Amino acid sequence: MSIVIETERLILRDAISEDWEAVHAYSSDPVVVRYSMWGPNNEEETKEFVEQMIEMSREIPRRSYELVVTLKETGELIGGCGLHKAGFNAEIGYAFNPRFWGKGYATESAFALLRMGFGELDIHRISATCRPENEDSSNVMKRLGMKREGRLREHMFFKGEFHDSELYSILRQEF
Repeated sequence: MSIVIETERLILRDAISEDWEAVHAYSSDPVVVRYSMWGPNNEEETKEFVEQMIEMSREIPRRSYELVVTLKETGELIGGCGLHKAGFNAEIGYAFNPRFWGKGYATESAFALLRMGFGELDIHRISATCRPENEDSSNVMKRLGMKREGRLREHMFFKGEFHDSELYSILRQEF
């Protein structure tokens, strides 16, 4: 079953192969991925990622919802937002084209995923992480009502070094 989530200004939907170029516009941008364990992507990596998104959408039962985010008014693909379920827990994440930063789209799309997770998917706890220096992402989590649980020290190794993460979460009864 294909997912389409509508918000005030956005449509979150399952990816199609043709989305790769718009996804590549932000996934190849060093500014976008500076705090991520992936990227900057080359074209082949982006095409593979979009195909992985399509495969996730075919999973039965579905555990991963890695969706593209488009502007409702124009249909332009501006980013991506994901929710990955593990039992009664899930993790969310997001990445957007920098042309659309600072407009509340990350918060709006992540809020839609929280609503789906706590509603339709019967999730109890949803978490998210960001690098400590990524204040913009941290602020999105705070606006969602997520609470900072602490710092995971040097728990990830990517791009040649160890990285800390700030851990945030929200419980169903807090949403």
